[in-house]
Amino acid sequence: MARIIVITSGKGGVGKTTTTANLGMSLAQLGYQTVLVDADIGLRNLDLLLGLENRVIYTILEVLSGECRLDQALIKDKRQPGLSLLPAAQNRNKDSVTGEQMKSLISLMENQYDYILIDCPAGIETGFHNAIGPAKEAIVVTTPEIAAVRDADRVIGLLEANGIQKISLLVNRLRPEMIKSNDMMSVSDVKEILAIPLLGVIPEDECVIVSTNRGEPLVLEKKLSLPGVAFENTAYRLDGQNVDFIDFESYSKGPLKRLKNFFLGSSTT
Repeated sequence: MARIIVITSGKGGVGKTTTTANLGMSLAQLGYQTVLVDADIGLRNLDLLLGLENRVIYTILEVLSGECRLDQALIKDKRQPGLSLLPAAQNRNKDSVTGEQMKSLISLMENQYDYILIDCPAGIETGFHNAIGPAKEAIVVTTPEIAAVRDADRVIGLLEANGIQKISLLVNRLRPEMIKSNDMMSVSDVKEILAIPLLGVIPEDECVIVSTNRGEPLVLEKKLSLPGVAFENTAYRLDGQNVDFIDFESYSKGPLKRLKNFFLGSSTT
């Protein structure tokens, strides 16, 4: 029986799809049969980040309409045979799929895979509710910015309201030098505000952009970059392994008081 995990954020552009691609590839490298489901109907990008865009023939919509079989739409990654992608349609909108259809589709794969990772669209509208419907667990991705953390807080409440209790946090694009100068929230600040277990911390690095443009997940590098190691370690933790967090910088843990006051209502000045 597969672990069905939705990867979500609320705010767009925080690295949710990059996280899905790298965690999925890492889990496949660990020997798990893993399928990535792109639930971002109309704005698919997961195929690009995996370098599989030229192999998309059928999408999730053709499967649901009966125009093709599920196995015809699934794309196996030739670099890592344990990884498959079910792409979203690019020329439709999010209302093209219902929540019940998504649940039915995921149930077809539940006994074929060890992990099903659902890449959730940004926002909290129809696409979001469709994506979280079949999930049993969730990973909330945020950057250490006030808008992203506020959106993540809202998403966590919606996940809990939909019966998802196992929710983990991934903090992306950490910049220790900004934390040192008290211009960015620290990981401990974000953890305190969101109050969910920390699964991973990924540092900001230009190699992430290079990886995205090449369609090569960071965890496939022969010599792993720091973000690549961080994503790999996150996958190990997801698998239940006890892996220490990288100390990216021994920076001051003094809170950004204005931001914490915004969320926690502290009277500290």
